[in-house]
Amino acid sequence: MKTLFSFFFILFSILMFSQEVAVLKYKGGGDWYSNPTALPNLVKYCNDNIDTHINESVQTVEAGSIDIFQFPFLHMTGHGNVFFSDDDAQNLRNYLISGGFLHIDDNYGMAPYITKELKKVFPNSDLIEIPKEHKIFSSAFEFSNGLPKIHEHDGKAPQAFGIFHESRLILLFTFESDLGDGWEDQEVHNDPEDVREKALKMGSNIIKYAFEN
Repeated sequence: MKTLFSFFFILFSILMFSQEVAVLKYKGGGDWYSNPTALPNLVKYCNDNIDTHINESVQTVEAGSIDIFQFPFLHMTGHGNVFFSDDDAQNLRNYLISGGFLHIDDNYGMAPYITKELKKVFPNSDLIEIPKEHKIFSSAFEFSNGLPKIHEHDGKAPQAFGIFHESRLILLFTFESDLGDGWEDQEVHNDPEDVREKALKMGSNIIKYAFEN
């Protein structure tokens, strides 16, 4: 009887935490490890507010590793250089077109590098701006004006760009927004609570969209 109970307890635990997310580690010298508290905080917020059951032990996975296929959602960030080898690019392409989702959050300064490297992943596709009517802006919380602004840098409006495969958004690039900064522990940037809440709600939309589409 005790053995049977243990079996069902383990099974229940697996089912409760069957969703996994990871931070993507890339080459090139850029700080892929920036905002270390961001994704764990977003995961906890999602579990508390939109009924997800995501493992709160966020993993790190390399772009060229077959392990990326274990995660329906990958998050990538940084300020500087990004480099994908041919193997990295092929691996990411296979992952994305087979159902995975990649969110790239420009932590300021990443845009020219990632734009160039994404051409290795999808040579025939360009990043296109996502209209504010897209359901990623309303999957859990309503953002009628599209991507919110979290941190100011150059006085530019926040923009959300994406790559689609067979009408499915498979890659999201958030620019001039700094969502990840808003997800970090409050004392890191001393953001007001309403700013952090806005960032976490938009992050929840991204997670929900990635898991459901």
